[in-house]
Amino acid sequence: MGAGKLKAGIIGCGNISSIYIENLKKYDYVELIALSDINLEKARLQAEKYAITNVYTPEEILRHNGIDLIVNLTTPDRHYSVSQQIISKNKHVYVEKPLTIEKDDAKKLITLAKKNKVRIGCAPDTFLGGAIQTARELIDKGEIGKPIAAHASMLCHGHENWHPAPHFYYQYGGGPLFDMGPYYLTALVHLIGPVKQVTAMSSMTFPERTITSRPYLGETIRVETPTHINGLLKFENGAVGHLVTSFDVWHTKLPCIEIYGTEGTMLVPDPNGYDGPIQIRKKNSTEWVNQPLSFGFRENSRGIGVSDMACSILKGSKHRANEGLAYHVLDIMHSILESSNRGIHIELESTCEKPEPMVNLTN
Repeated sequence: MGAGKLKAGIIGCGNISSIYIENLKKYDYVELIALSDINLEKARLQAEKYAITNVYTPEEILRHNGIDLIVNLTTPDRHYSVSQQIISKNKHVYVEKPLTIEKDDAKKLITLAKKNKVRIGCAPDTFLGGAIQTARELIDKGEIGKPIAAHASMLCHGHENWHPAPHFYYQYGGGPLFDMGPYYLTALVHLIGPVKQVTAMSSMTFPERTITSRPYLGETIRVETPTHINGLLKFENGAVGHLVTSFDVWHTKLPCIEIYGTEGTMLVPDPNGYDGPIQIRKKNSTEWVNQPLSFGFRENSRGIGVSDMACSILKGSKHRANEGLAYHVLDIMHSILESSNRGIHIELESTCEKPEPMVNLTN
């Protein structure tokens, strides 16, 4: 390890890699030194664009003794296999969401990481941004009293009209819950706490989707997973919540997240971003009041979770976007689908600690 920084590499140079590369080059505690992809040409193009010296095959980057941490940006169906290989080489791994598709695979990764004494980090890290951190600070200060309920909604009409490769989003392990749910659930757990029980119903409105984006223009996708999911959440602290995720809705005016407290209501911005307005309306007020953001990282800060993880490794503390949080979110999502399939309440097998708030350096 370098003094004050971990040497890092990336496996997976698709669309999402650009913002990670751009940010990891400027964040503290991480020095990005290598890129890798099963398609080496993708890695070479990104290396040229962002002036990264080293380009390796996945096998080569895994064998590289000078790399401490690898960011796994492969597709969700490969999260387990690639992360398992990284951990087996005694390297820390930070993986895009979700941690894995199957819960059993996630458990295997966590067990192996403990055995090999390395860390697992997992996206999303949007909850570390200025908006959600300010919301957490306001809740912790009691600005809306005790949180008693929450509503979260992610409603759109899917990815086939804009994404260059939308197929996976309609296969098992995709859908609006597994694609976008981690942002909303991670934010809710950070703001309110872990979930202990879920109840859900779901549907699949359109069994086939026609791609209107290139390069697969005109191709038909057969849908294999629910595309409209309503989940009720019972939090461990007694609060109740509602999460709806959909690829079947054309238009909506619902807020991304509302938190209801004993003393008022808070509007929380899109948890898929780092910025956005926060508003509070107290119980006896006639107006919504804008709340200034009191934390940094308000731009697209993807990769801040990697930096926070590297900092924690170097200092011997617990990182925030950790495997316990990621597994709990995965457990919630699987439990929602299981509840819908079986028509019963599901008690979660997991719990987690609320991540520590970020240190406020702006005051």
